[in-house]
Amino acid sequence: MNIGFIGLGIMGRPMAGHLLAAGHRLAVVKHRSDLPAELVEGGALVCANPREVAEASDVIITMVPDTPDVERVLFGADGVVHGLAVGKLVIDMSSIDPIATREFASLIAELGADYVDAPVSGGEVGARNAALTIMCGGTPEAFARALPLFEAMGKNITHVGGVGDGQVAKVANQIIVALNIEAVSEALVFAAKAGADPARVREALLGGFASSRVLEVHAERMIKRTFDPGFRIELHQKDLNLALGSARALGLSLPNTASTQQLFSACVAQGGAGWDHSGLVKAIETLGQFSLGE
Repeated sequence: MNIGFIGLGIMGRPMAGHLLAAGHRLAVVKHRSDLPAELVEGGALVCANPREVAEASDVIITMVPDTPDVERVLFGADGVVHGLAVGKLVIDMSSIDPIATREFASLIAELGADYVDAPVSGGEVGARNAALTIMCGGTPEAFARALPLFEAMGKNITHVGGVGDGQVAKVANQIIVALNIEAVSEALVFAAKAGADPARVREALLGGFASSRVLEVHAERMIKRTFDPGFRIELHQKDLNLALGSARALGLSLPNTASTQQLFSACVAQGGAGWDHSGLVKAIETLGQFSLGE
């Protein structure tokens, strides 16, 4: 297929590379910095703006940080909509507001194009290994059309439901991950201050009901003090803001999501906006005046 890919960050760069490796033709937007060499050498067409990307592509994928970024890429002065034609497909793989997603899809549909929201989980490691979990919303026909592309980038691919439902699933995912990171942080700080080796405690817990991907991956980061992202705290804060904003609109209370968001804010106050989200452990350490690194 002729694929346009907009958003070549930590996640987007390897995702775009997998599409090239699968034999698709790729169009990308010229960046202020140099484009990844593997994409240029792989023959990616370099365009001046999203409109040119859309004109050159049958499917346009966006992978940008937040709702306003998607809106700008799609509907800005040189946005994707100005290069769309009937029958094209827009796939947004960013993690953004489900309500805004439905509004964007409606505007795209008025132009005769299809829309699939397909946020991902798995972080940089999943993106590099083409092992992302992909949560999709859209019509069955649009999902079927996008599926071969998803299969080049991920492993666990689920058509959740209509447009916006993929974003709902991603927000739910981020609630679970954040609260799991908080729980693992408390457990390890407790174990270490009680005199046990946190690395041995982690090893023991991995064989029981407390086992999780967070305990497997992020607990090791906490113990080894390796907080390079990964997935930045500021991005997880953005996702929890989506959760809390949607909860207000729905009349729901998410008390532990709110408290975990405050712990992320405590990390940001320490200069940790760019830490991996496993760095939340530092907020627990500050409260307990004890560090796993001691």
